[in-house]
Amino acid sequence: MKKPVFELESFAVFREISDGGKEMLKRGLRLEDYPKKTTIVEKDQVVSGAFFVARGKLRVFTITPDGNEATLYFIKPDEFCVFTLNCIFNNLLYPAWVQTETQTRIGVIPAQLYRSLFRSEGTIQDITVRAFSTIVSRLMVELELIHSYKLEKRLASFLISSASKDHSVLMTQNEIAAHLGTSREVVARALRRFVAEDYLETSRGRITIKQPREFALLL
Repeated sequence: MKKPVFELESFAVFREISDGGKEMLKRGLRLEDYPKKTTIVEKDQVVSGAFFVARGKLRVFTITPDGNEATLYFIKPDEFCVFTLNCIFNNLLYPAWVQTETQTRIGVIPAQLYRSLFRSEGTIQDITVRAFSTIVSRLMVELELIHSYKLEKRLASFLISSASKDHSVLMTQNEIAAHLGTSREVVARALRRFVAEDYLETSRGRITIKQPREFALLL
């Protein structure tokens, strides 16, 4: 696969780094492109460095004891993967799986380079702290949903947050079940209920929210 050209100036996340830090990044950082639905990291894998999303979207997930996938968090453009940061600072193996949601470009900063920049660059220190604080916030929200919502409310919340501007969600029932850590059959039953109550319309690989405002009141 042809390696993409690296232009540091195109990433807002690095704009405040010193000239010396930018030169170090230009020498060490590499960009890699991956197709949609590609697993790029597996559980218990050694990671070579910290990575961030330059374009696209990543899903970090685990597998429950009953064999279902459950999404832990997403990584969006200009965001770093907090698990890789934890791995390179604490010499740990990666604790989950990472898969591309769309065609995705990631930037990888070798572990030794990232640790060196962390010691000398306030911007890298800020990036690291923000990454950890953001993921803690997201995981706390997800834990609250799991403990306080029934599956139907978790599904409704997921559909609302995942919908495009035309109120459509382009996902299969299997994909939705993987995000929620449940089975396709459970998701199918909940969707049938929402369809019967005229909140949703479903077709192959697409779910459309017919009454967005009323649907949101279910939460």
